[in-house]
Amino acid sequence: HSQRWPAMHSHEWLQRRGRALVALALALTMSLTVLSTSGVLGTPLQSAGSMMARRLPGARSPRVSRRNAIVPCAMKYNKLGNSDLMVSEVCLGTMTWGEQNTEDEGVEQLRTAFDDMGINFLDTAEAYPIPLKAETQGRTDRTIARWMKESNIARDKVVLATKVCGNSDGLTWFRKNGEGTKVSYDQIIESVDASLERLNTDYIDLLQIHWPDRYVPLFGANRYKIGEERDSIPFEEQVRAMGDLIKQGKIRYWGLSNETPYGTMMMVKAAEKLGVPPPVSIQNSYSLLVREFESGLTEVCSPRHENIGLLAYSPLAGGVLTEKYEKGLAKDNSRLNLLPGYKDRYDGSMAPAAVASYAEIARKYDMSPAEFALLFCKSRPFVPSTIIGATTMEQLRENVEAFNKEWTAEMEADVEEVAKKFPEPWRTPQRGGG
Repeated sequence: HSQRWPAMHSHEWLQRRGRALVALALALTMSLTVLSTSGVLGTPLQSAGSMMARRLPGARSPRVSRRNAIVPCAMKYNKLGNSDLMVSEVCLGTMTWGEQNTEDEGVEQLRTAFDDMGINFLDTAEAYPIPLKAETQGRTDRTIARWMKESNIARDKVVLATKVCGNSDGLTWFRKNGEGTKVSYDQIIESVDASLERLNTDYIDLLQIHWPDRYVPLFGANRYKIGEERDSIPFEEQVRAMGDLIKQGKIRYWGLSNETPYGTMMMVKAAEKLGVPPPVSIQNSYSLLVREFESGLTEVCSPRHENIGLLAYSPLAGGVLTEKYEKGLAKDNSRLNLLPGYKDRYDGSMAPAAVASYAEIARKYDMSPAEFALLFCKSRPFVPSTIIGATTMEQLRENVEAFNKEWTAEMEADVEEVAKKFPEPWRTPQRGGG
């Protein structure tokens, strides 16, 4: 604006001005893409005001990836529950690093995700990688620590989430006393101190209880059996540990995982009684095949009620929604082949038929089955971030690409038609499966 217009508009000057205007238009288009909300305007899924979506200050600019392929970078950021954390709508899952992936491969994924894709959120656990084994435990955290050190990334540019193990008599290698894991005050403190050391950091942004201390029908069938109930660590003791860790500055927020409506509300109630900040997130399995969350937890976690954000894990239902098992493309170390009994349960369910139906819908909209399944999770107004896990860079890029697409009312109608035929085709939680 400070530049004077020349008295005579020469042909050369007009050409330069035209090129500048074209460049400005392209820049404005990219900015509008980045600032667009994560909902779909005009559809029943729009939840105005329930989530914030914006470019984070200091977020890295889009650029060409290391493998000379353009990586989609119009990442959006949503507020996580009632916290002040702004998290990318894609959360990088890490549970294969140290087992299905090498440390170098994990570092490469982190570099690409944070430098090229705009991801700022990653999720680990003291138990990772999976399957849970004493000889591999902690490898995932050490991969993250190496990346943070080598990348020199500012700590406040990373939203780091981890998890403390729930109740298990068989996991005897986590605690110094050699006992099984439980969500007691002392074990929570010990777990966090060990995680901070492995991750080589001063604080954790989000500490989650990996699975409940009490009995819940977590693995296999989802029918609650009263005869399986047992004594467990009181909710107030667990919450008191979270409150003390927040006061000590070791964690910023806390959340739940593999939790039920009852357990969620009991945690909230305990937090209110003790004057401790309530949980801000819940990490549960959620996908086209597993929609139990909608039956009760959506109401509990709604912004109108407890405002607890769902971090959807296993959005591809253990990889089956990619169709790789139907097409014979699964490797020997893939999830269903790696974990005992997983593949047999899948084959004996209605899931293969449901997967085929959803894959057919994906092709109708010119998407891969994986892209369509991930876009479904993105479109839910109660999901601020979806956890993706990739064993190859190609999978990582395909997964992130899905979040550049938009959900439509027609897609919603097509999905609901399949859901009517297969209302509960399969449950993905698997012992030792993350």
